[in-house]
Amino acid sequence: MKIAIGCDHAGYDLKQELVAQLQEEGHTIVDCGTYSRDSVDYPDIAAAVTSIVLKEDILGILICGTGIGISIAANKVRGIRAALCDNCYTARMSREHNNANIIALGSRVIGPGLAVEVVKTFISTPFAAG
Repeated sequence: MKIAIGCDHAGYDLKQELVAQLQEEGHTIVDCGTYSRDSVDYPDIAAAVTSIVLKEDILGILICGTGIGISIAANKVRGIRAALCDNCYTARMSREHNNANIIALGSRVIGPGLAVEVVKTFISTPFAAG
């Protein structure tokens, strides 16, 4: 599966862990930045990820400190349904019932082990439709 991912400086370390895990599982990752812990504006990263998600009809992952700001920025884009999730149940429901196309995570809220499981749940759950 091809997945777009992006983060601000607060989410950099978590993004690196998720990218490594997803690539190990055979997923193709489109890394939209940031590429260091240097301060960046999260709306710019949200714009990059949302653009690719819409253009290529793929899923996306966004990460900031809480996940709140970056999910708000993403949801301003027509056609984006970004869901802030911190557990597997909300990740599954966001895909199954809301057809979310981006998951937002808060690196200061969720640990890397749980984040991996939440993302795996999100990307493996189909939309139920109807």
